[in-house]
Amino acid sequence: MTQTLTFPAADGTPLAGRLDLPKDAGDRPLLGHAIFAHCFTCSSTLHVVRRVAAALNEHDIGVLRFDFTGLGESGGNFVDSNFTRNIADLLAAGRFMEEQGRPVGLLIGHSLGGAAVLNAAGDLPTVRAVATIAAPADPKHVQHLFQDDGFDEHGRAQVSIGGKPFTISREFVEQLAGHHTEDRIQHLRRPLMLFHSPLDQTVGVENAERIYHAAKHPKSFVSLGEADHLVSRAEDAAYIGHILGAWARFILSE
Repeated sequence: MTQTLTFPAADGTPLAGRLDLPKDAGDRPLLGHAIFAHCFTCSSTLHVVRRVAAALNEHDIGVLRFDFTGLGESGGNFVDSNFTRNIADLLAAGRFMEEQGRPVGLLIGHSLGGAAVLNAAGDLPTVRAVATIAAPADPKHVQHLFQDDGFDEHGRAQVSIGGKPFTISREFVEQLAGHHTEDRIQHLRRPLMLFHSPLDQTVGVENAERIYHAAKHPKSFVSLGEADHLVSRAEDAAYIGHILGAWARFILSE
């Protein structure tokens, strides 16, 4: 069962989301709720987001998957967005869920969304666990996508990511360097599960190693075998969802 909804970002920009719930959620209390932060320039409808959400529903966990500012069905312009704005959008999503009587116990992030949840978790008191999928240890990892693209006199550049054109600002690129995610990881104080493929050609598995070593216990690493960065194969996404569901069930039921 999926509910479409909108909620305001910190500046009032409408953010679009989908709340996935077990089919019989109205008949019994859920174990908890999660927020899924999608990858850079992606959206909440990406297959891995939908499949992991469906698997978590089977473990009695509701999932809010939403679009960051300027992406998917959310308002705002992507060119005006940045990594700090992504974190603020996550915090807005957490506040919205709490206002709806659905406090969030689990944060999940894919790729740059993983770096965002690592940065946001400490500012959401209800969050009890964090999971990342193919996440960079440092958000400025994505700078390599722009290094060959010149900025015009307005500080903007056209880039192609995944075959789709996007306009980015110089501020976006420069601002990535201002976030020290490994410092946030060291003070996470929440159970952490890392999913990463050793064959990931976009965000190398050494990023998972850096995150793992920066984090305190309890922490876990799960290899995704031959999965690609976007976790394109249904069986890989299902694998993540069911392992994550069993792990989160154990934590959220304590």
